[in-house]
Amino acid sequence: MGIAVPVTVFLLLRLTSLAQLFTIAATTFLAWGIADLLSTILEKPRLKDRSPGAALKEDWERRTKE
Repeated sequence: MGIAVPVTVFLLLRLTSLAQLFTIAATTFLAWGIADLLSTILEKPRLKDRSPGAALKEDWERRTKE
């Protein structure tokens, strides 16, 4: 998947430069990394029974009180 998606996007957009291919690959890698990080954060038990927005708000309020 890490190779197929950038190459497919590269071919579908009819790009020609290797720099463009590497840019697509790097962007895809970063997007997957950020998505993985966010999914890990949302799986934490401290978010159980709370929305992410409510959790961020409560964390912010707790940090400002400290």
